[in-house]
Amino acid sequence: MATAASLLEMKGISKTFPGVRALQGVDFEVRGGEIHALLGANGAGKSTLMKILSGAYEADEGSVLIDGAPLSINRPLDAIRQGIQCVYQEVDTVLVPALTVAENIMLDQLTAGGGWVSLSRMKMQAAEVLSALGLTGIDVRRPAGELSIAQKRLVLIARALAQKAKFIIFDEPTAPLSNEEADRLFEIMERLKRDGVGCIFISHRLSEVFRISDTVTVMRDGRRVSTKPARDTNATAVVEEMLGRTFEEEFPKADAVIGETLLEARGLTAGMKVRGASLTVRRGEIVGVVGLVGAGKTELSRLLFGADPLDSGEVLLQGRKLALSSPTDAVRAGLALVPEERRKQGILVEQSVKANLALPLLKHLSRLGFVSRRGEAANARERIDELGIQPPLPERLVKYLSGGNQQKVAVGKWLPTDAQVYLFDEPTKGVDVGAKSDIFRLIGRLAQEGKGIIYLSCEIAEILGIADRILVMSYGRIVKELSREEATQEKILYYASSGEA
Repeated sequence: MATAASLLEMKGISKTFPGVRALQGVDFEVRGGEIHALLGANGAGKSTLMKILSGAYEADEGSVLIDGAPLSINRPLDAIRQGIQCVYQEVDTVLVPALTVAENIMLDQLTAGGGWVSLSRMKMQAAEVLSALGLTGIDVRRPAGELSIAQKRLVLIARALAQKAKFIIFDEPTAPLSNEEADRLFEIMERLKRDGVGCIFISHRLSEVFRISDTVTVMRDGRRVSTKPARDTNATAVVEEMLGRTFEEEFPKADAVIGETLLEARGLTAGMKVRGASLTVRRGEIVGVVGLVGAGKTELSRLLFGADPLDSGEVLLQGRKLALSSPTDAVRAGLALVPEERRKQGILVEQSVKANLALPLLKHLSRLGFVSRRGEAANARERIDELGIQPPLPERLVKYLSGGNQQKVAVGKWLPTDAQVYLFDEPTKGVDVGAKSDIFRLIGRLAQEGKGIIYLSCEIAEILGIADRILVMSYGRIVKELSREEATQEKILYYASSGEA
Protein backbone atom coordinates (compact mmCIF):
# COMPACT_ATOMS: atom_id res chain seq x y z
CA MET A 1 0.00 0.00 0.00
CA ALA A 2 1.02 3.59 -0.53
CA THR A 3 1.58 6.06 2.24
CA ALA A 4 -0.10 9.41 2.63
CA ALA A 5 3.29 11.07 1.91
CA SER A 6 3.47 9.70 -1.65
CA LEU A 7 3.35 12.42 -4.30
CA LEU A 8 3.05 11.81 -8.03
CA GLU A 9 4.00 14.78 -10.24
CA MET A 10 3.80 15.35 -13.98
CA LYS A 11 5.76 18.46 -14.99
CA GLY A 12 5.70 20.31 -18.31
CA ILE A 13 4.17 17.42 -20.26
CA SER A 14 3.87 18.07 -24.01
CA LYS A 15 2.77 15.73 -26.80
CA THR A 16 2.26 16.30 -30.51
CA PHE A 17 0.63 13.97 -33.00
CA PRO A 18 0.71 14.62 -36.76
CA GLY A 19 -1.09 17.93 -37.18
CA VAL A 20 -2.32 18.03 -33.56
CA ARG A 21 -0.75 19.64 -30.48
CA ALA A 22 -2.39 17.35 -27.90
CA LEU A 23 -0.65 18.61 -24.74
CA GLN A 24 1.15 21.87 -24.08
CA GLY A 25 3.30 22.06 -20.95
CA VAL A 26 0.81 20.41 -18.61
CA ASP A 27 1.51 20.17 -14.87
CA PHE A 28 -0.51 17.70 -12.81
CA GLU A 29 -0.07 16.11 -9.42
CA VAL A 30 -1.91 13.73 -7.11
CA ARG A 31 -1.08 12.75 -3.55
CA GLY A 32 -1.47 9.42 -1.85
CA GLY A 33 -4.73 9.36 0.07
CA GLU A 34 -6.39 11.81 -2.35
CA ILE A 35 -9.16 11.43 -4.93
CA HIS A 36 -8.29 13.87 -7.72
CA ALA A 37 -10.81 14.43 -10.53
CA LEU A 38 -9.42 15.12 -14.01
CA LEU A 39 -12.03 16.79 -16.22
CA GLY A 40 -12.30 18.11 -19.76
CA ALA A 41 -14.34 17.83 -22.94
CA ASN A 42 -13.30 15.48 -25.73
CA GLY A 43 -10.00 16.67 -27.15
CA ALA A 44 -9.00 18.48 -23.95
CA GLY A 45 -6.00 16.19 -23.53
CA LYS A 46 -6.88 14.31 -20.35
CA SER A 47 -6.78 10.85 -22.00
CA THR A 48 -3.44 11.62 -23.66
CA LEU A 49 -2.03 12.80 -20.32
CA MET A 50 -3.15 9.60 -18.59
CA LYS A 51 -1.83 7.42 -21.42
CA ILE A 52 1.56 9.02 -20.91
CA LEU A 53 1.33 8.37 -17.18
CA SER A 54 0.33 4.72 -17.73
CA GLY A 55 3.02 4.10 -20.37
CA ALA A 56 0.82 3.80 -23.46
CA TYR A 57 2.38 6.97 -24.96
CA GLU A 58 5.75 8.64 -24.50
CA ALA A 59 5.85 12.37 -23.82
CA ASP A 60 7.75 14.65 -26.20
CA GLU A 61 8.71 16.89 -23.29
CA GLY A 62 8.34 16.86 -19.51
CA SER A 63 8.93 14.52 -16.61
CA VAL A 64 7.11 12.22 -14.20
CA LEU A 65 8.23 11.92 -10.58
CA ILE A 66 7.17 10.05 -7.46
CA ASP A 67 8.31 11.62 -4.18
CA GLY A 68 10.76 13.75 -6.16
CA ALA A 69 12.45 10.85 -7.93
CA PRO A 70 12.23 10.95 -11.76
CA LEU A 71 10.63 7.93 -13.43
CA SER A 72 11.38 6.35 -16.79
CA ILE A 73 8.04 5.22 -18.25
CA ASN A 74 8.32 3.94 -21.82
CA ARG A 75 5.72 1.16 -21.72
CA PRO A 76 2.78 0.05 -19.52
CA LEU A 77 4.93 -2.45 -17.63
CA ASP A 78 7.22 0.39 -16.51
CA ALA A 79 4.24 2.25 -15.02
CA ILE A 80 2.96 -0.87 -13.25
CA ARG A 81 6.38 -1.50 -11.72
CA GLN A 82 6.37 2.08 -10.40
CA GLY A 83 2.99 1.51 -8.75
CA ILE A 84 0.81 3.26 -11.38
CA GLN A 85 -2.25 1.33 -12.52
CA CYS A 86 -5.29 2.08 -14.69
CA VAL A 87 -8.82 0.69 -14.28
CA TYR A 88 -10.02 1.02 -17.86
CA GLN A 89 -13.53 1.85 -19.04
CA GLU A 90 -13.58 -1.19 -21.36
CA VAL A 91 -12.94 -3.91 -18.77
CA ASP A 92 -13.23 -6.79 -21.25
CA THR A 93 -10.09 -5.63 -23.05
CA VAL A 94 -7.86 -6.16 -19.99
CA LEU A 95 -9.44 -9.15 -18.23
CA VAL A 96 -8.92 -12.70 -19.49
CA PRO A 97 -12.43 -14.19 -19.49
CA ALA A 98 -11.32 -17.83 -19.54
CA LEU A 99 -9.16 -17.41 -16.43
CA THR A 100 -10.57 -17.44 -12.93
CA VAL A 101 -10.98 -14.38 -10.74
CA ALA A 102 -7.91 -15.45 -8.75
CA GLU A 103 -5.82 -15.87 -11.89
CA ASN A 104 -6.87 -12.46 -13.19
CA ILE A 105 -6.08 -10.77 -9.89
CA MET A 106 -2.67 -12.47 -9.62
CA LEU A 107 -1.94 -12.25 -13.34
CA ASP A 108 1.58 -10.89 -12.81
CA GLN A 109 2.54 -14.18 -11.10
CA LEU A 110 1.25 -16.16 -14.07
CA THR A 111 3.13 -14.03 -16.61
CA ALA A 112 6.35 -13.48 -14.66
CA GLY A 113 7.81 -16.89 -15.49
CA GLY A 114 10.48 -18.52 -13.37
CA GLY A 115 8.89 -21.80 -12.31
CA TRP A 116 5.78 -23.35 -10.85
CA VAL A 117 2.93 -21.26 -9.54
CA SER A 118 0.95 -22.59 -6.57
CA LEU A 119 -2.71 -22.27 -7.53
CA SER A 120 -3.86 -22.79 -3.94
CA ARG A 121 -1.57 -20.00 -2.73
CA MET A 122 -2.75 -17.80 -5.61
CA LYS A 123 -6.40 -18.32 -4.61
CA MET A 124 -5.58 -17.51 -1.00
CA GLN A 125 -3.73 -14.31 -1.95
CA ALA A 126 -6.54 -13.22 -4.28
CA ALA A 127 -9.10 -13.83 -1.53
CA GLU A 128 -6.99 -11.75 0.87
CA VAL A 129 -6.90 -8.83 -1.58
CA LEU A 130 -10.67 -9.00 -2.12
CA SER A 131 -11.20 -9.18 1.64
CA ALA A 132 -9.03 -6.09 2.13
CA LEU A 133 -11.42 -4.28 -0.23
CA GLY A 134 -14.46 -5.62 1.64
CA LEU A 135 -15.37 -7.84 -1.32
CA THR A 136 -16.14 -11.24 0.15
CA GLY A 137 -18.98 -12.04 -2.25
CA ILE A 138 -16.83 -12.71 -5.34
CA ASP A 139 -15.80 -16.36 -5.76
CA VAL A 140 -12.11 -16.46 -6.71
CA ARG A 141 -12.66 -19.78 -8.52
CA ARG A 142 -15.25 -18.36 -10.90
CA PRO A 143 -14.27 -17.60 -14.53
CA ALA A 144 -13.95 -13.83 -15.01
CA GLY A 145 -16.07 -14.00 -18.15
CA GLU A 146 -19.12 -14.89 -16.03
CA LEU A 147 -18.93 -11.74 -13.89
CA SER A 148 -21.06 -8.62 -14.26
CA ILE A 149 -19.41 -5.43 -15.51
CA ALA A 150 -19.40 -4.04 -11.97
CA GLN A 151 -17.72 -7.18 -10.62
CA LYS A 152 -15.13 -7.13 -13.41
CA ARG A 153 -14.26 -3.56 -12.50
CA LEU A 154 -13.77 -4.57 -8.87
CA VAL A 155 -11.52 -7.43 -9.95
CA LEU A 156 -9.37 -4.93 -11.86
CA ILE A 157 -9.06 -2.82 -8.70
CA ALA A 158 -8.08 -5.94 -6.77
CA ARG A 159 -5.43 -6.72 -9.41
CA ALA A 160 -4.04 -3.21 -9.03
CA LEU A 161 -3.70 -3.68 -5.27
CA ALA A 162 -2.14 -7.11 -5.71
CA GLN A 163 0.49 -5.42 -7.88
CA LYS A 164 1.22 -2.89 -5.10
CA ALA A 165 -0.42 0.11 -6.76
CA LYS A 166 0.39 3.49 -5.26
CA PHE A 167 -1.77 5.41 -7.72
CA ILE A 168 -4.82 4.19 -9.66
CA ILE A 169 -6.40 5.91 -12.67
CA PHE A 170 -10.19 5.37 -12.84
CA ASP A 171 -11.29 6.04 -16.44
CA GLU A 172 -15.07 6.64 -16.57
CA PRO A 173 -15.56 3.84 -14.03
CA THR A 174 -19.30 4.36 -13.46
CA ALA A 175 -20.39 4.74 -17.11
CA PRO A 176 -22.00 1.26 -17.37
CA LEU A 177 -23.02 0.92 -13.70
CA SER A 178 -26.31 1.27 -11.87
CA ASN A 179 -26.58 3.70 -8.96
CA GLU A 180 -26.14 0.85 -6.48
CA GLU A 181 -23.05 -0.47 -8.26
CA ALA A 182 -21.59 3.04 -8.46
CA ASP A 183 -22.17 3.47 -4.71
CA ARG A 184 -20.21 0.26 -4.09
CA LEU A 185 -17.36 1.49 -6.28
CA PHE A 186 -17.23 4.79 -4.38
CA GLU A 187 -17.01 2.87 -1.10
CA ILE A 188 -13.99 1.04 -2.50
CA MET A 189 -12.39 4.29 -3.64
CA GLU A 190 -12.89 5.78 -0.17
CA ARG A 191 -11.26 2.68 1.33
CA LEU A 192 -8.30 3.06 -1.06
CA LYS A 193 -8.02 6.70 -0.06
CA ARG A 194 -7.88 5.78 3.63
CA ASP A 195 -5.15 3.26 2.83
CA GLY A 196 -3.04 5.98 1.21
CA VAL A 197 -3.63 5.16 -2.45
CA GLY A 198 -3.90 8.15 -4.78
CA CYS A 199 -6.94 7.94 -7.09
CA ILE A 200 -7.27 9.86 -10.37
CA PHE A 201 -10.96 10.01 -11.28
CA ILE A 202 -12.03 10.74 -14.88
CA SER A 203 -15.78 11.20 -15.26
CA HIS A 204 -18.36 13.15 -17.27
CA ARG A 205 -20.82 12.91 -14.36
CA LEU A 206 -20.17 16.07 -12.40
CA SER A 207 -22.54 15.08 -9.59
CA GLU A 208 -20.25 12.12 -8.89
CA VAL A 209 -17.15 14.27 -9.14
CA PHE A 210 -18.34 16.59 -6.39
CA ARG A 211 -19.62 13.73 -4.30
CA ILE A 212 -16.31 11.92 -4.00
CA SER A 213 -13.38 14.11 -5.13
CA ASP A 214 -11.01 16.11 -2.94
CA THR A 215 -9.42 18.05 -5.80
CA VAL A 216 -10.57 18.98 -9.32
CA THR A 217 -8.32 19.71 -12.29
CA VAL A 218 -9.87 21.04 -15.51
CA MET A 219 -8.19 20.78 -18.93
CA ARG A 220 -9.07 22.51 -22.19
CA ASP A 221 -7.34 22.44 -25.58
CA GLY A 222 -4.32 20.53 -24.32
CA ARG A 223 -3.66 22.82 -21.35
CA ARG A 224 -4.41 22.75 -17.64
CA VAL A 225 -6.97 25.47 -16.94
CA SER A 226 -7.31 25.15 -13.17
CA THR A 227 -6.71 22.96 -10.12
CA LYS A 228 -8.85 23.63 -7.06
CA PRO A 229 -10.15 21.91 -3.95
CA ALA A 230 -13.55 20.48 -4.85
CA ARG A 231 -15.16 22.44 -2.01
CA ASP A 232 -14.02 25.71 -3.62
CA THR A 233 -15.78 25.22 -6.96
CA ASN A 234 -19.04 23.84 -8.40
CA ALA A 235 -20.49 22.15 -11.48
CA THR A 236 -21.44 25.39 -13.23
CA ALA A 237 -17.97 26.87 -12.80
CA VAL A 238 -16.32 23.64 -13.96
CA VAL A 239 -18.47 23.49 -17.11
CA GLU A 240 -17.56 27.08 -17.95
CA GLU A 241 -13.86 26.27 -17.52
CA MET A 242 -14.18 23.14 -19.65
CA LEU A 243 -15.91 25.01 -22.46
CA GLY A 244 -14.53 28.51 -22.17
CA ARG A 245 -18.16 29.70 -22.24
CA THR A 246 -20.98 30.03 -19.73
CA PHE A 247 -23.45 27.19 -19.22
CA GLU A 248 -26.27 29.31 -20.67
CA GLU A 249 -24.23 30.08 -23.79
CA GLU A 250 -23.42 26.42 -24.35
CA PHE A 251 -26.83 24.91 -23.49
CA PRO A 252 -29.38 27.43 -24.76
CA LYS A 253 -33.07 26.51 -24.75
CA ALA A 254 -34.28 26.61 -28.35
CA ASP A 255 -37.44 28.60 -29.00
CA ALA A 256 -39.91 26.52 -31.00
CA VAL A 257 -43.54 26.98 -31.95
CA ILE A 258 -45.62 24.34 -30.17
CA GLY A 259 -48.46 23.09 -32.33
CA GLU A 260 -51.06 20.32 -32.38
CA THR A 261 -50.76 16.95 -30.65
CA LEU A 262 -48.56 14.52 -32.57
CA LEU A 263 -48.42 11.47 -30.34
CA GLU A 264 -50.69 10.27 -27.56
CA ALA A 265 -50.14 7.24 -25.33
CA ARG A 266 -53.05 5.96 -23.25
CA GLY A 267 -52.69 3.63 -20.28
CA LEU A 268 -49.54 1.81 -21.39
CA THR A 269 -48.94 -1.22 -19.18
CA ALA A 270 -46.32 -3.98 -19.28
CA GLY A 271 -46.14 -6.05 -16.13
CA MET A 272 -44.83 -4.04 -13.18
CA LYS A 273 -42.27 -2.14 -15.27
CA VAL A 274 -44.77 0.31 -16.78
CA ARG A 275 -48.18 0.76 -15.15
CA GLY A 276 -50.89 2.78 -16.84
CA ALA A 277 -48.61 5.42 -18.33
CA SER A 278 -50.30 8.14 -20.39
CA LEU A 279 -48.68 11.09 -22.13
CA THR A 280 -48.92 13.43 -25.10
CA VAL A 281 -46.34 15.29 -27.14
CA ARG A 282 -47.07 18.12 -29.57
CA ARG A 283 -45.26 19.48 -32.59
CA GLY A 284 -42.23 21.50 -31.55
CA GLU A 285 -42.48 20.31 -27.93
CA ILE A 286 -39.80 18.65 -25.83
CA VAL A 287 -41.43 16.50 -23.17
CA GLY A 288 -39.03 15.41 -20.44
CA VAL A 289 -39.65 12.09 -18.70
CA VAL A 290 -37.54 11.94 -15.57
CA GLY A 291 -37.10 9.38 -12.83
CA LEU A 292 -34.55 7.48 -10.79
CA VAL A 293 -32.85 4.36 -12.11
CA GLY A 294 -35.47 1.60 -12.33
CA ALA A 295 -38.42 3.99 -12.60
CA GLY A 296 -39.45 2.50 -15.96
CA LYS A 297 -38.24 5.17 -18.39
CA THR A 298 -36.37 2.81 -20.71
CA GLU A 299 -39.24 0.31 -20.63
CA LEU A 300 -41.65 3.10 -21.57
CA SER A 301 -39.50 4.12 -24.54
CA ARG A 302 -39.38 0.52 -25.75
CA LEU A 303 -43.17 0.20 -25.53
CA LEU A 304 -43.63 3.40 -27.54
CA PHE A 305 -41.21 2.05 -30.16
CA GLY A 306 -42.80 -1.38 -30.43
CA ALA A 307 -39.68 -3.14 -29.09
CA ASP A 308 -41.63 -4.81 -26.25
CA PRO A 309 -45.24 -6.05 -26.23
CA LEU A 310 -48.00 -4.15 -24.41
CA ASP A 311 -50.23 -5.86 -21.86
CA SER A 312 -52.72 -3.06 -22.38
CA GLY A 313 -52.97 0.50 -23.65
CA GLU A 314 -52.68 2.18 -27.02
CA VAL A 315 -50.50 4.62 -28.94
CA LEU A 316 -51.92 7.14 -31.42
CA LEU A 317 -49.99 9.23 -33.93
CA GLN A 318 -51.89 12.25 -35.28
CA GLY A 319 -55.09 10.67 -34.04
CA ARG A 320 -54.49 7.31 -35.75
CA LYS A 321 -54.09 4.22 -33.57
CA LEU A 322 -50.83 2.43 -34.26
CA ALA A 323 -50.34 -1.34 -34.40
CA LEU A 324 -46.83 -1.58 -32.90
CA SER A 325 -45.78 -5.21 -32.98
CA SER A 326 -42.14 -4.39 -33.80
CA PRO A 327 -39.73 -1.45 -34.20
CA THR A 328 -40.25 -1.74 -37.95
CA ASP A 329 -43.90 -0.76 -37.42
CA ALA A 330 -42.80 2.25 -35.35
CA VAL A 331 -40.28 3.43 -37.97
CA ARG A 332 -42.86 3.11 -40.74
CA ALA A 333 -45.32 5.12 -38.65
CA GLY A 334 -42.82 7.94 -38.14
CA LEU A 335 -41.12 7.22 -34.79
CA ALA A 336 -37.37 7.15 -34.13
CA LEU A 337 -35.61 5.85 -31.00
CA VAL A 338 -32.11 6.70 -29.77
CA PRO A 339 -31.72 4.00 -27.08
CA GLU A 340 -29.81 4.17 -23.83
CA GLU A 341 -27.52 1.26 -24.74
CA ARG A 342 -26.26 2.77 -27.97
CA ARG A 343 -23.40 0.30 -28.46
CA LYS A 344 -25.77 -2.66 -28.20
CA GLN A 345 -28.97 -1.29 -29.69
CA GLY A 346 -28.35 2.03 -31.45
CA ILE A 347 -25.30 1.45 -33.64
CA LEU A 348 -23.29 -1.36 -35.22
CA VAL A 349 -19.88 -0.81 -33.65
CA GLU A 350 -18.06 -3.12 -36.06
CA GLN A 351 -19.41 -1.25 -39.08
CA SER A 352 -18.29 2.07 -40.56
CA VAL A 353 -19.78 5.48 -39.88
CA LYS A 354 -21.02 5.50 -43.47
CA ALA A 355 -22.80 2.14 -43.11
CA ASN A 356 -24.43 3.11 -39.80
CA LEU A 357 -25.73 6.41 -41.14
CA ALA A 358 -27.35 4.58 -44.05
CA LEU A 359 -29.18 1.91 -42.02
CA PRO A 360 -32.70 3.43 -42.08
CA LEU A 361 -32.24 4.44 -45.72
CA LEU A 362 -31.24 1.12 -47.27
CA LYS A 363 -34.56 0.78 -49.11
CA HIS A 364 -34.13 4.22 -50.67
CA LEU A 365 -30.43 3.76 -51.41
CA SER A 366 -30.85 0.33 -53.00
CA ARG A 367 -31.71 -0.76 -56.51
CA LEU A 368 -32.24 -4.38 -57.54
CA GLY A 369 -30.93 -5.42 -54.13
CA PHE A 370 -27.65 -3.47 -54.37
CA VAL A 371 -26.82 -0.43 -52.21
CA SER A 372 -25.72 2.65 -54.13
CA ARG A 373 -22.22 3.33 -52.85
CA ARG A 374 -22.37 6.84 -54.25
CA GLY A 375 -25.66 7.57 -52.44
CA GLU A 376 -24.37 6.04 -49.23
CA ALA A 377 -21.20 8.14 -49.38
CA ALA A 378 -23.12 11.34 -50.15
CA ASN A 379 -25.46 10.73 -47.21
CA ALA A 380 -22.47 10.11 -44.91
CA ARG A 381 -20.70 13.31 -45.97
CA GLU A 382 -23.84 15.36 -45.39
CA ARG A 383 -24.51 13.91 -41.94
CA ILE A 384 -20.86 14.18 -40.87
CA ASP A 385 -20.78 17.86 -41.83
CA GLU A 386 -24.19 18.53 -40.30
CA LEU A 387 -23.37 16.92 -36.96
CA GLY A 388 -19.66 17.68 -36.72
CA ILE A 389 -18.72 14.01 -36.31
CA GLN A 390 -15.04 13.69 -35.45
CA PRO A 391 -12.92 12.50 -37.05
CA PRO A 392 -14.81 13.26 -40.30
CA LEU A 393 -13.98 9.87 -41.85
CA PRO A 394 -16.91 7.94 -43.39
CA GLU A 395 -14.94 4.66 -43.44
CA ARG A 396 -13.96 4.85 -39.76
CA LEU A 397 -15.33 1.97 -37.68
CA VAL A 398 -17.81 3.32 -35.14
CA LYS A 399 -16.16 1.45 -32.28
CA TYR A 400 -13.15 3.76 -32.60
CA LEU A 401 -15.20 6.94 -32.09
CA SER A 402 -15.64 8.69 -28.75
CA GLY A 403 -18.92 8.21 -26.87
CA GLY A 404 -20.19 11.60 -27.99
CA ASN A 405 -19.45 10.95 -31.65
CA GLN A 406 -21.00 7.49 -31.44
CA GLN A 407 -24.15 9.16 -30.14
CA LYS A 408 -24.11 11.63 -33.02
CA VAL A 409 -24.10 8.65 -35.39
CA ALA A 410 -26.98 7.04 -33.46
CA VAL A 411 -29.00 10.24 -33.86
CA GLY A 412 -27.79 11.17 -37.33
CA LYS A 413 -29.04 8.01 -39.01
CA TRP A 414 -32.63 9.15 -38.36
CA LEU A 415 -32.30 12.70 -39.70
CA PRO A 416 -33.00 11.98 -43.40
CA THR A 417 -36.04 9.83 -42.55
CA ASP A 418 -39.67 10.88 -42.24
CA ALA A 419 -39.64 10.55 -38.44
CA GLN A 420 -42.11 12.89 -36.71
CA VAL A 421 -41.50 11.84 -33.09
CA TYR A 422 -38.04 11.28 -31.63
CA LEU A 423 -37.51 9.24 -28.45
CA PHE A 424 -34.20 10.01 -26.69
CA ASP A 425 -33.42 7.58 -23.85
CA GLU A 426 -30.50 8.85 -21.70
CA PRO A 427 -28.93 10.49 -24.77
CA THR A 428 -25.98 12.02 -22.89
CA LYS A 429 -24.91 8.87 -21.03
CA GLY A 430 -21.11 8.59 -21.24
CA VAL A 431 -20.92 11.77 -23.35
CA ASP A 432 -18.55 14.63 -22.62
CA VAL A 433 -19.77 18.17 -22.07
CA GLY A 434 -18.84 19.40 -25.56
CA ALA A 435 -20.70 16.60 -27.36
CA LYS A 436 -23.58 17.04 -24.92
CA SER A 437 -23.91 20.64 -26.09
CA ASP A 438 -24.03 19.47 -29.72
CA ILE A 439 -26.78 16.95 -28.86
CA PHE A 440 -28.82 19.61 -27.03
CA ARG A 441 -28.56 21.92 -30.03
CA LEU A 442 -29.60 19.14 -32.41
CA ILE A 443 -32.64 18.30 -30.30
CA GLY A 444 -33.57 21.98 -30.19
CA ARG A 445 -33.30 22.17 -33.97
CA LEU A 446 -35.57 19.14 -34.38
CA ALA A 447 -38.16 20.84 -32.17
CA GLN A 448 -37.92 24.00 -34.28
CA GLU A 449 -38.60 21.85 -37.35
CA GLY A 450 -41.88 20.75 -35.78
CA LYS A 451 -40.82 17.34 -34.56
CA GLY A 452 -42.14 16.00 -31.26
CA ILE A 453 -39.44 15.08 -28.74
CA ILE A 454 -39.68 12.73 -25.75
CA TYR A 455 -36.48 13.10 -23.69
CA LEU A 456 -36.11 10.38 -21.04
CA SER A 457 -33.36 10.82 -18.43
CA CYS A 458 -32.44 10.46 -14.79
CA GLU A 459 -30.33 13.64 -15.08
CA ILE A 460 -32.62 16.19 -13.45
CA ALA A 461 -30.50 19.21 -14.42
CA GLU A 462 -30.68 18.22 -18.09
CA ILE A 463 -34.45 17.80 -17.95
CA LEU A 464 -34.84 21.21 -16.33
CA GLY A 465 -32.67 22.76 -19.02
CA ILE A 466 -34.20 21.23 -22.14
CA ALA A 467 -37.85 20.31 -21.48
CA ASP A 468 -40.98 22.38 -22.13
CA ARG A 469 -43.02 20.05 -19.93
CA ILE A 470 -41.86 17.46 -17.41
CA LEU A 471 -43.37 14.08 -16.47
CA VAL A 472 -42.00 12.39 -13.34
CA MET A 473 -41.91 8.57 -13.29
CA SER A 474 -41.71 6.41 -10.19
CA TYR A 475 -42.15 2.64 -9.89
CA GLY A 476 -43.48 2.35 -13.43
CA ARG A 477 -46.08 5.13 -13.13
CA ILE A 478 -46.14 8.74 -14.27
CA VAL A 479 -46.89 10.33 -10.92
CA LYS A 480 -46.63 14.05 -11.68
CA GLU A 481 -46.69 16.54 -14.54
CA LEU A 482 -44.88 19.86 -14.09
CA SER A 483 -44.64 22.88 -16.35
CA ARG A 484 -41.19 24.25 -17.13
CA GLU A 485 -41.92 27.26 -14.92
CA GLU A 486 -42.99 25.33 -11.82
CA ALA A 487 -40.42 22.51 -12.00
CA THR A 488 -37.50 22.51 -9.57
CA GLN A 489 -34.89 19.92 -8.73
CA GLU A 490 -36.38 19.51 -5.27
CA LYS A 491 -39.91 18.91 -6.58
CA ILE A 492 -38.74 16.40 -9.18
CA LEU A 493 -36.65 14.49 -6.68
CA TYR A 494 -39.53 14.40 -4.18
CA TYR A 495 -42.01 12.90 -6.64
CA ALA A 496 -39.43 10.58 -8.19
CA SER A 497 -38.34 9.14 -4.86
CA SER A 498 -41.65 9.10 -3.00
CA GLY A 499 -43.85 7.84 -5.83
CA GLU A 500 -46.60 10.14 -4.57
CA ALA A 501 -48.77 12.10 -7.00
